Amino acid sequence: MSRSELTPFSYVVLTLVGEGGAGPHDIVRMMRRGRIYWTAAESHYYAEPKRLARLGYLVARTEPGRTRARTHYELTEKGRAAIRRWLTTPAVLPRIQNEAVVKLLAADLAGDEVVLESLAGLREDVARAAEELDVAEAVAETLPQRERYLRLVHGLGRRLLAAHLDWLDEVEAELERGGGAPPGR
Repeated sequence: MSRSELTPFSYVVLTLVGEGGAGPHDIVRMMRRGRIYWTAAESHYYAEPKRLARLGYLVARTEPGRTRARTHYELTEKGRAAIRRWLTTPAVLPRIQNEAVVKLLAADLAGDEVVLESLAGLREDVARAAEELDVAEAVAETLPQRERYLRLVHGLGRRLLAAHLDWLDEVEAELERGGGAPPGR
């Protein structure tokens, strides 16, 4: 990839900056609340706005902070135009990296009990994600320009979490019944 090329992640950052602008710490906070939709290393959320500013999609300015000066990014007209062009392209099925699915596929290598134990933490993670959605929904009420869209996005988030719990119920019931191939056939 050319360092001047916009990636799907670039559009995430441009969208999070939005019309109101955002600092890197704001972008990371939004990313944490929205991890159910998109995830990347926090360092990328600090690096990408700098790259987009160098390319002219964002403009950076320094603002006073509580303890030190903070960078604040805003969309440029080039950034707005890039988002408008991107919005006209068809949406595609999301890329999914689901570790739980891969662990289930590997059950024949270690046994059902091992996989059941490994999947136990998923319920806790879904519960944490639901709490993060609660916060995100409360924040949405403070963003009148995006509240409608955030409500729709968070509706999908709730459905995704419910689907994970339903799937986990099904997997646990099946694996607890036993009958899988013994490891090391």
